[in-house]
Amino acid sequence: MNKLLLSAIALVGLALPAVAQEIVVNHAQGETKLPGVPAKVVTFDLAALDTLDALGIDIVGLPGTNLPEYLSKYAADSYAKVGSLFEPDYEAVNALAPDLVIVAARSSAALPELAKIAPAIDFTNDWARFAHSIKDNARIIGQVFGKTAEVDAMIATLDEKIATAQGAAADAGTGLVVLTAGGEVTAFGPGSRFGWIYDTLGVKPAVEGVEAATHGDVVSFEFILEANPDWLFVIDRDAATGTGGAAAILDNELVNQTNAVKNGHVVNIDPVRSYIVNGGLPAFTKLVEDVGTALAAK
Repeated sequence: MNKLLLSAIALVGLALPAVAQEIVVNHAQGETKLPGVPAKVVTFDLAALDTLDALGIDIVGLPGTNLPEYLSKYAADSYAKVGSLFEPDYEAVNALAPDLVIVAARSSAALPELAKIAPAIDFTNDWARFAHSIKDNARIIGQVFGKTAEVDAMIATLDEKIATAQGAAADAGTGLVVLTAGGEVTAFGPGSRFGWIYDTLGVKPAVEGVEAATHGDVVSFEFILEANPDWLFVIDRDAATGTGGAAAILDNELVNQTNAVKNGHVVNIDPVRSYIVNGGLPAFTKLVEDVGTALAAK
């Protein structure tokens, strides 16, 4: 457009049409380009939903299973159900004609196929830098939807909670993180799925060399007694999925001899936010706050 035409438009008071700006997103599976701010979002990641909901960003579709109670409004029929956390219903996604599809660890393998329908991004967390990857993913949401200031404020709140928890953990002694499921107990160490209690909050591991794996190391009650942690952090997977059972499993003669039990230092971690949601910025902030409060009460 030449200068004479621009001057003419200015003189008659006409506005130039707004041009949508391309948004380039770097994520766990590479780079995705969005032609503008997405109007219709499908998410297979409940952690992303946790953050989107807190920011007031609506979606059009999500999995029809494992929805946390505090996000139960998304069970309404007004939100399309597009498969499970692991298996997309590609026809349902396609019917929505979304502008953006979000996946994460459970659904990450589906990204190439979903990307044929709409731009797709992967919010899979890095267990070794869990808190940082949660912040990174939240910043992407802020970038895409013009919510940078709001996300920065949420991250500042998280950082405050982390600092408080770190202060309480400094002289709290050792800890052991376990998950109970179907009668079994698995332990988690630094760098693992629940390693943020050590890596981010600074709790000293009661045992070195626990495998940094998604599903942890299956351990015995004798192992827990030998480790003898000052703090026992418990995630009840069965409670997260609706059956419960951690209290009964761990209430036995061996575990009850540990310092953690004798001193009342057993912390039940919110199973829904830690196991089902596992990575949303608001959810993680609540988890950090809960652990910090428990440690401070010592």
